[in-house]
Amino acid sequence: MGTASQLFTIGYERTAPQALLDELQRAGVKLVADVRAVVSSRRPGFSKNQLAAALDQHGIGYLHLRDLGAPKEGRNAARGGDFAALRQIYSTHLKTPQASEQLDALEALINSTGPVCLLCFEQDHQHCHRQWIAERMAARRPVTVHHLKPQP
Repeated sequence: MGTASQLFTIGYERTAPQALLDELQRAGVKLVADVRAVVSSRRPGFSKNQLAAALDQHGIGYLHLRDLGAPKEGRNAARGGDFAALRQIYSTHLKTPQASEQLDALEALINSTGPVCLLCFEQDHQHCHRQWIAERMAARRPVTVHHLKPQP
């Protein structure tokens, strides 16, 4: 069996765009897989087009995997602090054909692209659906998961 691939996760809550970029570069990330269902952000620098452009300037690719984003009812549960409900809702969501296709696409990217980083808003990966995506990837293939924590 070969060496495990590297999979990173990162949340941008309470983080400046440059701090996020610095952390991704330090980790050697080659591609950011944005797993937000909604890619607009009230935080300057984190909406899809702004983020993709900034990543490109740093030699990091960007891909939006919308169907791996948490559905609205899951986001509402998370906002209310009901992480058990979020997990249940998201687990059901991952069984949809669209989410399954994007999990397959993500696995292929991890195999071919080099270090990939899952990006979402939530700072704490334990309270974010990107943790469960990482767990799914680790169950499918040898992958070492690292949860990045950029400085605020």
